[in-house]
Amino acid sequence: MFCAEELCAAGWNWPISQINHALTKVVGTIRGMHFQYPPKAEAKLVSCLRGVVWDVAVDLRRGSPTFLRWHAEELSAANRRALLIPPGFGHGFQSLESDCELLYLHSEPYDPTLEGALNPRDPALGITWPLAVTVMSDKDAQRSMISPDFEGVSL
Repeated sequence: MFCAEELCAAGWNWPISQINHALTKVVGTIRGMHFQYPPKAEAKLVSCLRGVVWDVAVDLRRGSPTFLRWHAEELSAANRRALLIPPGFGHGFQSLESDCELLYLHSEPYDPTLEGALNPRDPALGITWPLAVTVMSDKDAQRSMISPDFEGVSL
């Protein structure tokens, strides 16, 4: 699950400050796109313990050559893959099966005063979700769309 030496080679150079376990019961559910602002911008290592998810990271780093581009990976209990999400990236996922369980390792503890999020359906992101959306929290669904003057997160 975690080997500091191996993950250092992949870019993980932070302490683990928090570990979260999440259960998503309904296929097609979308959660995201969450991040934290500095000084608590966090790295995440996301693994799927049960089921299958489409896990997405969006580059929000101010001045990055890949600003607002997204990358997705299918994570499952069967493929045993994990996604390392650096600080300055938004994160979300869609459950491709019922009863998906995710394990998150965080480099920073959750701080509600520094919480940030983007609307997962924002056309400016253009995320291709594989399934029709069946469930999304009111909080995630009501997130604002990116304004034209959004310059990103300054790390």
